[in-house]
Amino acid sequence: MSTVDSKDLEQYAHTTQPQSGMPAQTLRDTVHQSLTSYFKQLDGQPVTDVYQMVLSEIEAPLFESVMAYTKDNQTRASEVLGLNRGTLRKKLKQYGLL
Repeated sequence: MSTVDSKDLEQYAHTTQPQSGMPAQTLRDTVHQSLTSYFKQLDGQPVTDVYQMVLSEIEAPLFESVMAYTKDNQTRASEVLGLNRGTLRKKLKQYGLL
C-alpha cells in the first residue's frame, strides 16, 4: 500500500477539475475568499478570535472526512493526520465526533 503525503494532497488540490469543467479552486483560495467576504460583511465592526474560528471551521470537517475515510479507525486516522492518537481523541471530543 502506498502512502499519500501533504505534497500529494497539495498537487491534487491544484489539478483536480470539477465536473463543470471550471478550473479547480484550491483550499487556500477558498479560505482566502471566505475570509475576504467575512471581513467585508463586518463592515469595520470589531472582531476577535478569528484564528480559533477558522480552525474550528476547518478542523471539524477535516476530522469528519478522515474518520469516514478510515471507517472510524482512530489509530489509522491519527496516522493519516499525523497526530498523536490522544490528540485526535481530544479533538474528536471537542467537535462532538466521539
